Amino acid sequence: MSWWWAGAIGAAKKKLDEDDAPPKHQSVALIIGVTGIVGNSLAEILPLSDTPGGPWKVYGVARRPRPPWNEDNPITYIQCDVSDPEDTQAKLSPLSDVTHLFYATWANKSTEAENCEINSRMFQNVLDCIIPSSPSLKHICLVTGRKHYIGPFESFGKIEPHDPPFTEDLPRLDHINFYYDLEDILFEQVKKKEGLTWSVHRPGTIFGFSPHSMMNIVGTLCVYTAICKHEGVPLRFPGVKAAWEGYSDCSDSDLIAEHQIWAAVDPYAKNEAFNVSNGDVFKWKHLWKVLADQFGVENGGFVEEGERATLADLMKDKGPVWDEIVRENGLLPCELKDVGLWWFVDLMLGGEALLDSMNKSKEHGFLGFRNSKNSFASWIDKVRAYKIVP
Repeated sequence: MSWWWAGAIGAAKKKLDEDDAPPKHQSVALIIGVTGIVGNSLAEILPLSDTPGGPWKVYGVARRPRPPWNEDNPITYIQCDVSDPEDTQAKLSPLSDVTHLFYATWANKSTEAENCEINSRMFQNVLDCIIPSSPSLKHICLVTGRKHYIGPFESFGKIEPHDPPFTEDLPRLDHINFYYDLEDILFEQVKKKEGLTWSVHRPGTIFGFSPHSMMNIVGTLCVYTAICKHEGVPLRFPGVKAAWEGYSDCSDSDLIAEHQIWAAVDPYAKNEAFNVSNGDVFKWKHLWKVLADQFGVENGGFVEEGERATLADLMKDKGPVWDEIVRENGLLPCELKDVGLWWFVDLMLGGEALLDSMNKSKEHGFLGFRNSKNSFASWIDKVRAYKIVP
């Protein structure tokens, strides 16, 4: 069977007609982490007139006040700290009409033990509130990631990951992992409500848009490139040769959103865990040319001689430079530390990519895909369009 596909990168998307009468909603979504890289895509796609399961009414929850780049989405925005059980109850218990919960947030602490504690508490707070208060709740989508197969950041290089390509039937690794804890909470909580179903979605490196995301590789690379252009230096690849020459894959955030919506409304996708990636592979040496061309900066490529130049080293004293770029170009005011996630990009470009398999999703009926090169260029355009970079 085939399934709905919102359209290729660059295709026009249908928008709600403001002159139309208010729709009678068939489904009501609650997005936890609506300003994150996946949540922002959900907030854009769910309200569209042709989205399956709709028309959708959408609530979006985030800890901070609503940012200007999220204001165009026709959703009800709720500022709430889901790590606080009292705030969660006060803000979310009145939402008695939720039919689908999309959980797409996480908190990052110093150790994985701390990650397990805070992320479990956040997820539990939401479920403790929504399951009793929303009698029509049908489905819960949980977004985790590829660390399910390779372990948390602190275990990289210390434990043996699974042999790629990763498939969903691989056993859990023998190491604590907050993804495992969230799954266990989900499996236990859905038993409390008859007919409540679930799905788990495991993306790889995500290409998308969110200046508030803790793992935004496209946005961070755009900031790095803007600084290189401002200083008149070549755009040097900050990763290792294995990343430059080897095959990589990624997960377009719009595709992840479509994948969740499919699992939320299609009976063939219930109570399953799925990988979600674009369905192709790329080499960073090719995307690097796209990045350099988009900004009109010299492509410095990969420099083999000498030690690796990480972004953490290259960008450590660039705060004043970034402030100057923001001021001269009338950009959205932000500090470099908030949009330059150097540690994450250094990690992603620090070794050979580990690929997954999309066979299970395809066997269950999801045939969506993205051209990763076009996806990369499209998200660069969006970062620039919202005045995050010049």
